[in-house]
Amino acid sequence: MDYIPFNSRLKYHKSEFGAVPEGKRIVFRIILPRSLQCSYAFLSVSSDAGEKKLIPMEWERMEGESEEWWNVDFVAKKSGLYWYRFILKTAFGDNAVTKAKDSSGRISPDGENFQLTVYSGDFVTPDWIKGSVIYQIFPDRFCFSGKKKKNIPADRIIRSDWGSKPMWKPDSGGKITEYDFFQGDLEGIRSKLGYLESLGIGCIYLNPIFSAQSNHRYDTADYESIDALLGDEEDFRALCADAEKRGIRIIIDGVFSHTGADSVYFNKEKRYGNSGAYNDKNSPYFQWYRFKEFPDKYDCWWDVDILPEIDEENDGYIEYTAGENGILRRWLRAGASGWRLDVADELPDKFLDSLRAAVRKEKKDAFILGEVWEDASNKISYGSRRRYLEGAQLDSVMNYPFANALIDFAITGIAEGFNEKIETICENYPKPSVDTLMNHIGTHDTCRVLNRLATLGNYESSYLERYEGGLTEEEYRRGKKLLMLISSMQFTLPGVPCIYYGDEAGTEGGEDPFNRGCFPWGKEDNDILEHYRFLGGLRKKYEVFKDGAFEPVSSVLGCVAYKRTGRESIMTVANRNSHPIDYILPEEGWKALTGEPVGGKILHLDAESAAILILE
Repeated sequence: MDYIPFNSRLKYHKSEFGAVPEGKRIVFRIILPRSLQCSYAFLSVSSDAGEKKLIPMEWERMEGESEEWWNVDFVAKKSGLYWYRFILKTAFGDNAVTKAKDSSGRISPDGENFQLTVYSGDFVTPDWIKGSVIYQIFPDRFCFSGKKKKNIPADRIIRSDWGSKPMWKPDSGGKITEYDFFQGDLEGIRSKLGYLESLGIGCIYLNPIFSAQSNHRYDTADYESIDALLGDEEDFRALCADAEKRGIRIIIDGVFSHTGADSVYFNKEKRYGNSGAYNDKNSPYFQWYRFKEFPDKYDCWWDVDILPEIDEENDGYIEYTAGENGILRRWLRAGASGWRLDVADELPDKFLDSLRAAVRKEKKDAFILGEVWEDASNKISYGSRRRYLEGAQLDSVMNYPFANALIDFAITGIAEGFNEKIETICENYPKPSVDTLMNHIGTHDTCRVLNRLATLGNYESSYLERYEGGLTEEEYRRGKKLLMLISSMQFTLPGVPCIYYGDEAGTEGGEDPFNRGCFPWGKEDNDILEHYRFLGGLRKKYEVFKDGAFEPVSSVLGCVAYKRTGRESIMTVANRNSHPIDYILPEEGWKALTGEPVGGKILHLDAESAAILILE
């Protein structure tokens, strides 16, 4: 008989699913074959903080003649990451129950330890974001109000041909030194709040809006002012106020790991007179930067010399950003409801701890979202394990593991392993973070999802010949169908789906900067648009999307199925096959909200389509 001695996702084996708050009692139970003749069993636990324990387990009972059960209670008193396995003393020598490739255990001393995430007992995340939909806007390219602006730098290339191809002119060294601006602004966003409301949007995430020299504005020139082309602080306050009246909150991008070299702080180009760290060792900003050889050799973000790196542990910088009158609290007072932190995994603990304290002190329900591309629960950077999601730093993160799983499924058609990827994140992350994950399938950092899907991932090209889009009709149809397939999944997974502006309208585009084109007002693909409106409406209607549990059903032979259970039971079935299928449902009583025919336990699904069902 084959035994699965332990499965960390079954409450029978582990009484609390996934991550737990500190002080929570957990009962672990293992099932061993009687033939192993186990005389002693121990729970072996170690933490990243250096704690090590070997806790004797109790023999619980026999089950029939072939199984014996052992259990033990465990309480983690401090937040952190814990690693555990079960040590066995048997008639055949020492052995262990360790982790297999999935969540199940195996009797082998050579497997990996299981992970247990323990978070602060008072860790909560904002309720307003749960069950919502996020809409990401690249401000220069969403909507131009037509409003004339003042004090625009003379060296900007101003475009008046909305919707044309973005400019891309690298110099002989491959660097971009010129940027074009299509003049999208805050007033333009404000004018489209009704449109966003129709999509069911509850949160707008704005890429950087502070003064900068580039159109992406990740080279901050002045944290204290809105970029002149976008408007001013009054425009920002008006946008936040009007959005909130419609039930929409605004979060803004915080770029705190570096500034622009052409900024009031560094001032390499002397745009701001003769002050700044580059020009004056007595500048109040000099200590923010690390000079190897003053003034021309300094630490840069990823060796990009126009982005001098900040020493985020500098007390003066922390006071400037996280102090009582610092940048973080100032813009929350102006109407923002949270911060998205650029390259959060490059920000040290001292800074993140100070940031959370400042944000929570100013606005208790402000949202703190971090950019982390990997599993944020066990990420290592700065030479140590990070504690982003233990309750003292981030609320949640951009969910690249989900995005990769969705896009890989769409491109390859391989269903096997999909639910395992989702369950791993649900198990490793605290529930408050799971419910507030930013579930994107495209952002300003990635090729447009339509192009990735339409070309089945073959969208990359050489550095000097960036893929600009230009899908054929056949490619567009394929991309559209696959986009509607995985967006149905995106909107029904744990967390909060995020629409990258224009994806819902059929916007094409390759790599940066062609993934940052103008929104196609008046030229939207209405099929895709109505599909997204339907999905947004579902999330508003059903409470289960706020915090419902994730239950895998199947992921095999090109088809993925899973449930969300809680206040309602909703199931998503996605068929990636190029042919229709009849899917056998786990029980009768399901109704397809998406209109597919259901006969008893049989769901008919067309090729490359998804159904969302509710148990009546």
